Amino acid sequence: MRGSTLLVAALVVLAGCAAPVSPGDDATTSTTAPTAATTETPSTAVSTTAPSATATATPTASPTPEPTAEPTETFTPASGYGPWGSEPVVVAVEAAANDRDYAALVSEATTFWEANDARYLGYEVDYEVDADARDPDMVVRFSDTIPECSGQADAVGCAPHITDARQIDRPETVYIRTGFSDDSTVEIIEHELGHTLGLAHGDEPAALMNATGILYTLPRTNATEKAFPWDDPNFTVYVDDANASDPDAAREQVRHALDYFADGAPGMPDNLTYTYVDDPADAEVRISFADSSPCAPGAVSCAAVSGYDPDGDGALETYGSYRVILVDLDTEAVGWHVGYWTAHYLGAEADDEKPEPFRNATYNERRSEWWT
Repeated sequence: MRGSTLLVAALVVLAGCAAPVSPGDDATTSTTAPTAATTETPSTAVSTTAPSATATATPTASPTPEPTAEPTETFTPASGYGPWGSEPVVVAVEAAANDRDYAALVSEATTFWEANDARYLGYEVDYEVDADARDPDMVVRFSDTIPECSGQADAVGCAPHITDARQIDRPETVYIRTGFSDDSTVEIIEHELGHTLGLAHGDEPAALMNATGILYTLPRTNATEKAFPWDDPNFTVYVDDANASDPDAAREQVRHALDYFADGAPGMPDNLTYTYVDDPADAEVRISFADSSPCAPGAVSCAAVSGYDPDGDGALETYGSYRVILVDLDTEAVGWHVGYWTAHYLGAEADDEKPEPFRNATYNERRSEWWT
């Protein structure tokens, strides 16, 4: 009777934050229209830096393995070999699509355990990877979905936990979810093979055998290359008017700007909604005012975006939130700056992609009722 317990690995998606960018100089203290040399000229470049090392997604812990019911006695390897014995473990490979050399990835993973068996297992193990083996000891099956595995909803791999030869029911199957980079795929395979060799979550090597880990997907389209770089068009907004010169008027300006997009700004998505919240932790859009500038010298607004970088290329693939900071800015221009950055993070990074009010606007135009 088989007494193996299925063990899984879970995914953590990386999040990151982009460096602030700013619109450039703004002669806010001028009482007359500025000259061409001092007219505000928003920057067209957004820096999307590599994600922070700390992932914001909450890891889902794999279920604690339950003890196997049979056999109850401890297996003692003979002649320095574990539950698979002294013969090479023949590993076949199955994949729904032949778009990658999965056998090579499996071979890389088996080589790791052959090189580290004495260190981490205390016994020898040898593998023979034959993708089309007719009578294998184990099958590594690649699929875009993983079958139900110990109740884990976000599993990226699943394998039996084998500590005794009598648990083995050939061919054993190891499930690996597709869509990850080569390095991450090999890591998943190594993790799951570790379970078939008797290791549980948290065993050494702990970095590999932890129940959760950071994995990277295959390359994905960057947010700056998407028409709409968000998961959904419904935004929550928090306005911190603590440092605004006229808080009520500043809030009204913000509303004018966001209503402009909610009402269907030209060239922008036509299904946007904005809901104002009282807690900044609940907001995807944060507008704040500052006395001193964290922006470029002379700039009166800047913005930063955070989001997700699942393929680990250092560029965000999906935005999660953005923040606009307004610095010592006269109230009449608040709406324009909020609107400019909103268009920017809705996918219109270049000025000629933005709605007309944000293209080469003059000093006075930015302080007009441009949203009408």
